Amino acid sequence: MAEQSETAERVIAPVPRITIQAFCEVSETAAMIEAAAQDRRLQRARVKVRMGGGAAAIEAFRHAPTPNVIVLEVQGARSKPLECLDALAEVCDEGTRVLVIGHLNDVTLYRQLLQRGVSDYLMAPVDPLTLIASISEMFTAAGVRPIGRSIAVFGVRGGIGASTVAHNLAWSVARGQGVPTVIADLDIAFGTASLNFNQDPPQGIAEAVFAPERLDAALVERLLSKCSDNLSLLSAPASLDRTIDLSEPAFDVLIEHLRSSVPCLVLDVPHQWNAWTKRVLSAADEILVVAGPDLASLRNAKNLLGALKHGRPNDALPRVLLNGTGMPKRPEIAAAEFAKALDVPLAATIPFDPSLFGTAANNGQMIAEVQPGSKLADLFNDLAASAIGRVETRHKSGASLLEPLLAKLAARRKAS
Repeated sequence: MAEQSETAERVIAPVPRITIQAFCEVSETAAMIEAAAQDRRLQRARVKVRMGGGAAAIEAFRHAPTPNVIVLEVQGARSKPLECLDALAEVCDEGTRVLVIGHLNDVTLYRQLLQRGVSDYLMAPVDPLTLIASISEMFTAAGVRPIGRSIAVFGVRGGIGASTVAHNLAWSVARGQGVPTVIADLDIAFGTASLNFNQDPPQGIAEAVFAPERLDAALVERLLSKCSDNLSLLSAPASLDRTIDLSEPAFDVLIEHLRSSVPCLVLDVPHQWNAWTKRVLSAADEILVVAGPDLASLRNAKNLLGALKHGRPNDALPRVLLNGTGMPKRPEIAAAEFAKALDVPLAATIPFDPSLFGTAANNGQMIAEVQPGSKLADLFNDLAASAIGRVETRHKSGASLLEPLLAKLAARRKAS
């Protein structure tokens, strides 16, 4: 049987522009499919849900073309699934895939369904992500490289350090985790990625966004500049020679090309709220929200989490990072209080360190290059591991497995 595991932990490729019609027997399944249709991964597909099960499907397509995918619910032997599929096969167009949602855990039935050409059999109850993953896999060609994970980094207000976090995160994924990565600077007018990585590429993201008809894998490859063995940069021109009024899907094709070329894509999303930034954030696999320990950041973060939760009902909440804590003589909201107000745990807390961050920025380096092995370098590496789904255990600096034994010996000496 198709295993319904934690699909949220793996990257599910967006479903292409297809038509899907579902024929359900119980209202709960119909509601689940309607909920799945609102997911970001199905935004390009056209989904229609009907009641009536197999009988309704046969009648619907007796004199009408069939869609790309038929989702058919069968409740058990009384639904006569095999007879129903045989009758459906007589009215199905070539190329139509059939996915069956069943209520009977029967290996024999499963094999008989596969012999009749059914693409997948899912045991009810099915969650939306399991259904989406099954449909997505139907359109993933064998041998094609899996789609890469996209991580969007967004600051809840200007000047909060979101770009610095995005660049160090990308560097840590590439260098610390050994994962080939692209960092894409989406701030066409004021992007700083080329400065922070000490690069001066002749071309960048503007060529891809303003001429989408020319965009292909070869052009994307030419636009990337290499920062290290595993890290490439798609820089912004930081030019004001034209106004930048982008349409909602302006970055769709570019992001699709980038995700198909590398395992990890980090998107440095500028602080603005419009159709395209909302679309980029909503479509990302992982979102990292950067905030400061102040009231404006708290309000904006709360509003942002609410908006994204509404548009991403089947995804985990964005991770929230508190940046610049502990600034001398500045009143601030404590990290624990900030997390409590948002009702989410903080992914990380970055202390105020103007000397370290200033040196890195002026040298065009990352934190781990200026101070390798420092607490901040370790923090970004742990954040990178978490963002790509890895769990790392790190001993505290100077700690060893003998530490408990040494502590006991020291206590005995002190007692004697």
